[in-house]
Amino acid sequence: MTLSNPEPIGEGDPAETDLAAEASAVASRRSTPWYLRLPIISHLRSSVGLQRGMLITGVALVGILLLTALCAPLIAPYGFADTSADGTRFGTQQPPSAAHLLGTTVTGFDVLSRVIWGTRTAVAVMACAVAASLFVGVALGLLSGYVGGWLDRLLVMVADAVYAFPSLLLAIVMSIVISGGQSNAWGGIAAAAISITVVFIPQYFRVIRAEVVRLKAEPFVEAAKVVGTGHRRIMGTHLLRNATRTLPLIFTLNASESILTLAALGFLGFGIEPTSASEWGYDLNRAMADATSGIWWTGMFPGLAIALAVLGVTLVGESINDLNDPRLRTRRARRKTPRKQVTA
Repeated sequence: MTLSNPEPIGEGDPAETDLAAEASAVASRRSTPWYLRLPIISHLRSSVGLQRGMLITGVALVGILLLTALCAPLIAPYGFADTSADGTRFGTQQPPSAAHLLGTTVTGFDVLSRVIWGTRTAVAVMACAVAASLFVGVALGLLSGYVGGWLDRLLVMVADAVYAFPSLLLAIVMSIVISGGQSNAWGGIAAAAISITVVFIPQYFRVIRAEVVRLKAEPFVEAAKVVGTGHRRIMGTHLLRNATRTLPLIFTLNASESILTLAALGFLGFGIEPTSASEWGYDLNRAMADATSGIWWTGMFPGLAIALAVLGVTLVGESINDLNDPRLRTRRARRKTPRKQVTA
């Protein structure tokens, strides 16, 4: 006969079990070397099952994107605007072959080279837009939530007005204002990055402001004020660290949306000139007429590059957001704790 071991009064409380599991997790993290506590590495070590598979897939796709952008001059067989090599012009709309692994476009560009060089443009826009919007949005949200009053009402009103404006229309307007619709490489990157930055700032602002409004009423903030801690230290140490836990998902989603916005600008004809830089959206636009003639390679590979880039960034963001949820860590720890059994 098998009976459960009786638990003393006061033991077995789910809250105490959760606190003990969290305390042991904190202690183990402190004893772990610093390089194993880095964001991506620590999440890989704590992930399990399907969650780990999603994170590894996303990291692999993002890593390929970044390495391709960094090593584009070494990987690409030709330049992004080359239409000839060794005095011989490329054929137009040539199918994939040994000379051109992914074929050529209607203007004689090598599709593989255009796809590889396009990663540089995508990564540049993604880095500039997301970094700028993150910095400005977090700073404004922190200031608005902590100060409050008329400044808070004014910033909320402006953020709501910008957030309600269609993002793609704003990107088109900004592109026309900055570069006249068509531009060189840095002009097009700046136009796309600035327009995306303006659209993304309200998202970071609203998230950080809501967290700061909630956190500034917590006892640890009140205690910091009582002991005479300055406002700058409270905002930078006590509030900022606790208010930015929900940003990884927004950061990665905005990174993927920046790639899509850049592609949309190029597809609509407001992007970068093809002789200035390679851009996937422009290549898709030029491939529309080819699709009706059965020429599939000119549009398939740029579209596949966009899809894989967005998928990789999104998978990383979703996985990190799940792993940052303490409820998931507690659930895994609870399942690992076996129930004691005694045999009578």
